[in-house]
Amino acid sequence: MTSRLPLALPVSIFRDDEPVIQSHPVLEGACPPLFGNTGCWDLNGTVRRAPNLAAAGFRVIFRELDPHWNLLAREMAMIWFNPRHPAVLAHGLHLPPDPVAPHTVSQRIGHLRALHAYGVSRQLPPWVGDWRDDDFKTYIEHRCQQGEAASATGHVHVIKTLHRFRGTLASGLMRDPWPDTSTNAVVDHPTVPELKTPVIGPETWFPLVRAAWTYINDFGPDILRALEYWRRLQAEARPLSTAEADTRFTAWVADPGNKVPVHQLTGRTTVNWQLLTFLIGFESRKMAFFTKQNRAGLARRATAERLVAEGRIRTNLVDGLREVSKPDGSRGPWHDSLQPRELAVECLALRNACYVFVAALSMMRDCEIREIREITKEALTEYFGTPAVKSVKRKLDPDLPTAHWWIIAPVAQAIETAMHLSMSDTLAFAAVTPRFHGSGFTSQTAIRCFIQHVNRHRRSTGLAEIPSSKVTPHMFRRTMAMLTRDYPGSEIAVGMQLKHAATRALANRWTQGYMDHDPSWARLLTTAIAERRLERVRDLFDADSRGEAIGFGPGADQMRLAFAAVREKAEALRASGKAQRGDVRVEHGLLKRTHLSIRFGKLNHCTMDENNPVGAKCLEDAIVPPGHRGPLIDRCQPARCSNSIIAPEHLPIWKAERDSLSRLRDQPRLPPNRRAAIDEQIRDVELALRKAEGA
Repeated sequence: MTSRLPLALPVSIFRDDEPVIQSHPVLEGACPPLFGNTGCWDLNGTVRRAPNLAAAGFRVIFRELDPHWNLLAREMAMIWFNPRHPAVLAHGLHLPPDPVAPHTVSQRIGHLRALHAYGVSRQLPPWVGDWRDDDFKTYIEHRCQQGEAASATGHVHVIKTLHRFRGTLASGLMRDPWPDTSTNAVVDHPTVPELKTPVIGPETWFPLVRAAWTYINDFGPDILRALEYWRRLQAEARPLSTAEADTRFTAWVADPGNKVPVHQLTGRTTVNWQLLTFLIGFESRKMAFFTKQNRAGLARRATAERLVAEGRIRTNLVDGLREVSKPDGSRGPWHDSLQPRELAVECLALRNACYVFVAALSMMRDCEIREIREITKEALTEYFGTPAVKSVKRKLDPDLPTAHWWIIAPVAQAIETAMHLSMSDTLAFAAVTPRFHGSGFTSQTAIRCFIQHVNRHRRSTGLAEIPSSKVTPHMFRRTMAMLTRDYPGSEIAVGMQLKHAATRALANRWTQGYMDHDPSWARLLTTAIAERRLERVRDLFDADSRGEAIGFGPGADQMRLAFAAVREKAEALRASGKAQRGDVRVEHGLLKRTHLSIRFGKLNHCTMDENNPVGAKCLEDAIVPPGHRGPLIDRCQPARCSNSIIAPEHLPIWKAERDSLSRLRDQPRLPPNRRAAIDEQIRDVELALRKAEGA
């Protein structure tokens, strides 16, 4: 095909002196790149970059593109950055108002550079407008061969955008190679693909989370204490003359409570001379106080080594390190030589442990921990009496509202520990040594380094070995979602935490995918849930044996009859001599072997027997899905069902619900149909409470 190129560059709708950032918030004092910059638009320092994003992703590169492709790339980037630019609107292109993120624009321009390179390698016409539809289709087939179909969708999007923006670009693509076909359909990629994030196996999950918590709760106080002491030594150290330093050294040696810091190197004891100078109280980096080059220095060394020979030594910055049981059966401090160099390594390990623990037990995404819900040093608070993270929501919300994320107390402790370590003025998860600035680490590296550190030093720390398997930040979220699905009431919390609660919890396919079972956990979860259920049944049995109320309603009556039958059987076994013990363990053993159907919930307990579901209100006039066994939880009618138990711990919730509905009903402008619905709800609540009050 004959190539066709204009003799001169077409005129763009954008001026060369226009700043490229007009829709994003610009950092104070920043100078945005101009549209006329043809090499690279570096947005680092111009717009806010999340800590978990690399600086390279904020550089939009146009190099290696000929002038026409270069202009095309800059125009597309300009439109993505400023979708409501007056010139864009004037040319009839109406896009959503939210600008595209810099790292996304950088990636898309990278796709355009790849398209250009493909054309050069295949000797296609120099201008993309002269390509045939088959050229684009062959290119996408080439991209699919290079990787998964999902990665090729970005390239399809860029090609389609060349056509969509054609009226605004100086030289756009006059036709869509795939008319009336969505981007995903081009590569046969489902709009909602199957979730591919794997769970972390139990053989890795348990030792990893336990090691992280051990570092935070057991080793963390020692590390923070040593860090505070080391910082104080550095702050108090002063440059002194040789005479003043000698005077201090003499006084320090005379005090029997002072000990020489040593560490073990290749089986021999070596004095840490730099730490010794700080313990004495002076800074000696410019003054070789313990030098081997003169007699005075050798004499001072001899004095210190004499103290070592007398046993006046210390191997750690602070005394009283926590003792642990070690693999060889001995007990001792968890660290053999916690001195400045080792302390820096342990601070990194502790920061990484905090990240692992928060990622594992908060169900936050990596970007939510470090960017969207940016955990700052003032973030920990209480929200309605529960520990929470207070942060600013930045993603897709120009109003930047303050949001709260409920957490458990151990997670709050992990965040607070990270705050003490952080060298950042604002971020909790950041660098922990002065050598680095900003975030100072990548999340994936933090996880990998923590696992390696635990395994490398387990002979000293006594921690269990963590299998060297792949663990990513996203896998923590997936695993916790899978774990929580099997606990009563947790599906609502999971739906809210995963931010996919639409009309009801679990309505979104992505949420269900996150919570899907994994074969590696199946047997363990089944056993754990059965044990927890049996434990709660034993608690009810013991309360009933003491004459306490275990609940109200027909379901409670059935349960009390079952418990009475267990006690009667236990007495019969004791009377016949078949039971040798006279304590409650006989009854507990019978409970374990007796099939008692009960499901524990937040509003009531359900005693429906799957093999004989008589009286189950949730199954009346219901279409039961094929293969389903048990109650239909979303159709539960606790106040009316004969299988329902309203336990004493449920009553405060029901009473609060009655008060709330009564206040709502008293509103003067309530529509009649809404008032009738509330009256029906109040009758159900009062019916449940009357059962309790009449018991």
